[in-house]
Amino acid sequence: MLRPRPWPAGDYKKLKKADFKKLFPHDAYDTESDQEQWEKGELVFDESFDTQETKTIALGNIKKWASGEYIVVLESKDKFGQLVKDEAKTRLYSAKDNTLADQQLFSVTTNKQTYERDETVELIFSSAAKDLWVTVEVEKDHDIINTYVIVLNANKKTIRIPVTDKDLGGFAVHYSFAAFNSFQSSTIHINVPYPKTDLEIETVTFRDKLKPGTDETWTFKIKGPKGDKVAAEVLASMYDASLDAFKPHNWEFNPIYHGTYRSSLRKSAYRSFGQSHFSVQRDYILPNYYSPQSYDQLNWFGLSFGYGSHYYKKRVKGMVSGIEIIEDEMQLEEVSVEAMSVSAPTANAIDADKETEEGADAISSDGTEKTDFSNVKIRKNLQESAFFFPQLATDASGNVSFSFTSPEALTKWKLQLLAHTKTLEHATTTLTTVTQKELMVLPNVPRFLRQGDQIKISTKIANLTDTPLSGVAVLQLFDALTGAPIDAKLSNTNNERVFSVDAKSNTQVTWGLNITDAVSAIQYKIIAKSGDFSDGEQNALPVLTNRMLVTETLAMWVKSNETRTFTLDKLKTNTSTTIKNHKLTLEMTSNPAWYAVQALPYLMEYPYECNEQTFSRYYANALASHIANSNPRIQEVFNQWASQDALISNLEKNEELKSILIQETPWLRDAQNETEQKKRIALLFDLNKMNNELSRAKTKLENNQLDSGGWSWFGNYSENRYITQHIITGFGHLQKLKVIETDNEAAMINKALNYLDAAFVKEYKDLRKYDAEADLTLDRLSYTQLHYMYMRSFFPEKTPSTEVKEIMSYYHSQIKNYWLRRNLYSKGMMALVAHRMDDTMTSEKILNSLKETSITSDELGMYWKENTSSWYWYQAPIETQALMIEAFSEIQNDTKTIDNLKISYLKTSKPTAGKRPKRPPKPFMLYYYKGVIGYL
Repeated sequence: MLRPRPWPAGDYKKLKKADFKKLFPHDAYDTESDQEQWEKGELVFDESFDTQETKTIALGNIKKWASGEYIVVLESKDKFGQLVKDEAKTRLYSAKDNTLADQQLFSVTTNKQTYERDETVELIFSSAAKDLWVTVEVEKDHDIINTYVIVLNANKKTIRIPVTDKDLGGFAVHYSFAAFNSFQSSTIHINVPYPKTDLEIETVTFRDKLKPGTDETWTFKIKGPKGDKVAAEVLASMYDASLDAFKPHNWEFNPIYHGTYRSSLRKSAYRSFGQSHFSVQRDYILPNYYSPQSYDQLNWFGLSFGYGSHYYKKRVKGMVSGIEIIEDEMQLEEVSVEAMSVSAPTANAIDADKETEEGADAISSDGTEKTDFSNVKIRKNLQESAFFFPQLATDASGNVSFSFTSPEALTKWKLQLLAHTKTLEHATTTLTTVTQKELMVLPNVPRFLRQGDQIKISTKIANLTDTPLSGVAVLQLFDALTGAPIDAKLSNTNNERVFSVDAKSNTQVTWGLNITDAVSAIQYKIIAKSGDFSDGEQNALPVLTNRMLVTETLAMWVKSNETRTFTLDKLKTNTSTTIKNHKLTLEMTSNPAWYAVQALPYLMEYPYECNEQTFSRYYANALASHIANSNPRIQEVFNQWASQDALISNLEKNEELKSILIQETPWLRDAQNETEQKKRIALLFDLNKMNNELSRAKTKLENNQLDSGGWSWFGNYSENRYITQHIITGFGHLQKLKVIETDNEAAMINKALNYLDAAFVKEYKDLRKYDAEADLTLDRLSYTQLHYMYMRSFFPEKTPSTEVKEIMSYYHSQIKNYWLRRNLYSKGMMALVAHRMDDTMTSEKILNSLKETSITSDELGMYWKENTSSWYWYQAPIETQALMIEAFSEIQNDTKTIDNLKISYLKTSKPTAGKRPKRPPKPFMLYYYKGVIGYL
């Protein structure tokens, strides 16, 4: 009986076998422990068979065979008469065996591969050795729950472990023993799989071939894990399968992970049965000289093979996918694009640019009767998604049905289904279908065209019938914006082509076009007709210009009781030979407060759900509601605007084309004309909508306010002091306008002020937290503390604590001493804080200094050269200018100065056509609001 060798047998035997066995009776002397080297016993089975008749062999009665290792040998001959041989090893054993065969030291087996609840695991431990003590530990939920010590004396013993509900996922059994001066341990993983939860999606009604534009109803049956009917919800989607070439898309749904049990317990006995190592050193002197071996080399005359990667630039020529390949004797220098279309010539291809002598391949417009295509159904819906049904439900029989109109694009479609129950039993499946017709046109067109292109548009015509077809194909072109025919403009007057196509084959026809500057978007129709068979496809292509739009603007500010003359010098003195004027727009408003109203919808339509933008939506709706309710006449104006019908062009109806045109050539469509602006504003001022939006934004602010009183940037994360001060400052502006008066807002404000007061005190105390001797006479007023004082100045009625008052007095003294060092935004806040603390002297000094450093002009108004943008919230030019308007309006109320400040603000933030207005700062909204009602 042999134990596993601690190290391999040596190549050279120093001891004789008898002496070795006397010293190490349980170690292999040579290869006797290797089953590959064992001598074969007697033959127990021999039979010939023919695989054409059967591929299985009956071994007969094997009960008389002795337990142990067996070799199965299969011999045959190949077609050349050569011997073909294969061997496989297997072990034969019986439950009635009293001990292990072949003098094996140890073996452990289980009675099953997997177990279910309420079954019993039988672990059978066997050994041919005597007095072998084995320690067995049962681990469940990473805890040893039972320990057994069994003694084997050339026999077998069984341990039984019951499987309970808590054992789903499996558990582990560890065993270890010491024998013949060696230690062995291992782990047996007992597999207890979770009950099967997979559903089965059975196809009841489904077609793998569809005709485009037909109404379809498909039905599927959802079965439970045991084939029973279940109540399930189904998600169904079908899209163009060719999209998977760009990025494969497959649904994976595994909401509940059932992993197998993994044990981290490992046993070792290295201290008791460790192994020592030694090394043998030998002297070796490296030679200090060697002769290099040289080889002859070929002269490649400049041809490079790169860095070890041998490749050859193969010369190719021809027209492939609309790309002209240039051939060169030495190397491929360039690839020039001749057309954006894909031209794959076939035997039946027809080229519009080639004159043929065999007949009229193109039907001319010289009076010859043209083919009537009016009765051909044109495929227009070429979208890549056929349908998306997210909430289908099974009926009482477990069936789910849905109806749809088959897509009109001729392609392969990928259907995906996902079914799940309330307990998250689930299944997914994928099927494919094809939309096709007997006669099909498959146009090969680019994504867009460019003015000045000379391009060939081709289409493949496929014939799926069993007979050859002959007919006529036509390319019709229209202006996508007006719908007017433009074949003549694009050199497509002779637009009909004769074609012939064999059965189950395809051909190609081509048209040559010259893209002029007269069109900005093309709608094409490619139609083929042969007897009773026909097909057509319609789509739109944007035409990109080679020109660049240059917008020249001139601000014309005319004050009250003033007459001024303006000259558009660049229009008057234009000498360019290539310029093409697009549009001249004069925009006028008698009250700049109108820009504040125009900006309100932008605040309402903020796209994100952060707390800052949620408050902006609340701010816009609260202000709009207050404006609408302040005067019945205002609401009448807005209702009149809402009832105006805006003209909808063909471009507006084609969302995909419109999106491309706006991205590539935005001047082709004014994104916001006056009518559209009025309708958006009227929508904002719809009372019902305002109340709903206002309530929703307020509720969200209430829910997102943390227990501490602060708000985070997003959701319920840790509070952020700046965001909280920003929101409460906005509430202060609205309160100053008497827009908010409800208890809900007051509760939010009081809660936030408690949090901000505490943060204000904490930052002050931190000045001496780590340095008790810190000099407080230095400039210690941070931007956050100054922002707090500006925010707190809106709420004089909410008296702060004595401690807060004392700290504010300290920072007030800092304002007096250090205001001159601060940037514009800080000076604006300092002036307002000092003014609201009745320190008129300091506020006047700050404003006078601001006037001295400002620049004033008729065109640009009053501004500061240093007011440039940077990273921080107090380095925003528009917000800074708005704060200057607030400070000068509240403290000095000088109309002339304020007007000049507003001119500068409007110069930089005024909304323009095709561009959303910039976010209006709340100080600007506060002081422009007063003029809105009178304007309307």
